[in-house]
Amino acid sequence: MSALDRPRGPSTSPDAKGEPPWTQEAEEGGDEALHVTLPYEHARRAYDASTVRRFRLTVAEGPGAGTMWESTADTCSVGSHPLNDFTLDDPTVSRFHCEVRIGPRGPQVKDLDSLNGVIVDGVQVVEGVLRSGSLLRLGRVVLRFDFSAESNRLPLSENTRFGTLVGASVAMRGCFAMMERAAARDVTVLLEGETGTGKSQAAMAIHQASRRRDAPFLVVDCGAIPAHLLESELFGHEKGAFTGALHRRVGAFEEAVGGTVFLDEIGELPAELQPKLLRVLENREIRRVGSNTHQPVDVRLIAATHRDVRAEVNAGRFRSDLFFRLAVLRISLPPLRQRPEDLPMLVEGILDLLGADRERTPALRTPDFIARLRHAAWPGNVRELRNYLERCLVFEEAVDLSEEEALHGGPPEVDPSQPYADQRRRMVDDFERRYLRALLEKHQGKVAQAAVTAGMDRVHLYRLLRRHGIKP
Repeated sequence: MSALDRPRGPSTSPDAKGEPPWTQEAEEGGDEALHVTLPYEHARRAYDASTVRRFRLTVAEGPGAGTMWESTADTCSVGSHPLNDFTLDDPTVSRFHCEVRIGPRGPQVKDLDSLNGVIVDGVQVVEGVLRSGSLLRLGRVVLRFDFSAESNRLPLSENTRFGTLVGASVAMRGCFAMMERAAARDVTVLLEGETGTGKSQAAMAIHQASRRRDAPFLVVDCGAIPAHLLESELFGHEKGAFTGALHRRVGAFEEAVGGTVFLDEIGELPAELQPKLLRVLENREIRRVGSNTHQPVDVRLIAATHRDVRAEVNAGRFRSDLFFRLAVLRISLPPLRQRPEDLPMLVEGILDLLGADRERTPALRTPDFIARLRHAAWPGNVRELRNYLERCLVFEEAVDLSEEEALHGGPPEVDPSQPYADQRRRMVDDFERRYLRALLEKHQGKVAQAAVTAGMDRVHLYRLLRRHGIKP
């Protein structure tokens, strides 16, 4: 019988007591627990309680049939690269093929831009929900997903604050636990997460909590500096190394000796510089542009990106050996929508940071105001929340979120009584303003990177910004 024709696991209907069946452990004296599907609501409770159901992946078809992997945390990376949690030695499996995660909405699988995709129970998915007994086809390999009888406890920090980051949610306290471990050692850290989740703050907090706190903390934005200047920015150059190099220059790695170098947007690092950064990580030495000698450097490296670097490796845009050296400790900062319980702490902290007068802004601290914030999408995460609260302080009252979205996202009303040319110009201007704001927010104000994404010359982009009075 083919693995695709096998039974998909037991029924998931509630028992007579109304309890989710997978929670029913075997009766006292029984041999084992029931292996059934994890319902969403109980998954959320288990996740919030800092424990997640242990799961296993078994090769049902293909090379290595019968091989089994069992989880010790809440995630599992699957692919042919040795850095994965579950390595599959098959040419039809991408280096980083997919990731299985137990989260607030239950077990899910995410395709990491693999070559052959992920097929769950006969349906190809980018992200899909799993149940006990689900079959995942990755190229020629078929994996079976099942829950185990035990649960895994997530390592959580007892603190609700790390540096300037705050959060009492399980997601954030899990990040704080990882950051505390990172600060205690000189391990290389890769910070991942959407724009506005606080990666720069996390890097600074790790540095300040480490033994290198009294040494320099230097930031290099790999996406904002042109490729031909980035090498000099990182490694320095000798006098006369290129046209305009009138003096010897010390790069970030030399300048930060004894401290930390933070490489922001490491996913934008040009391909020609990746082997040179790899040498720094492996040998802790650099070579200035125009020099023939290498010199040792004592620095700690922290990198950050809003991209999934594993997908970049699959696409051939990022070296797998460099990712291996960067991802010694990976910390994924959760988006704001996944930790709404942190909103009261965030609002209080941001308002205090902005110097809000409590007597003049009582409306910004009420439960009703916080409840309205919970229903917003916050694609810009904490950075967008801060901008919104700053606008509220200008008016000294809660700005209606629907009006805010209309102000910044909705097209203007069409007035048929006006000439066509005037209305068209008004529409085009409105589109350009909204597009430029969104473009700059996506790239955190980096005009050079924004121009590449927009497919226009940087000078033309600057002209559009000046025309609409938008400052990067």
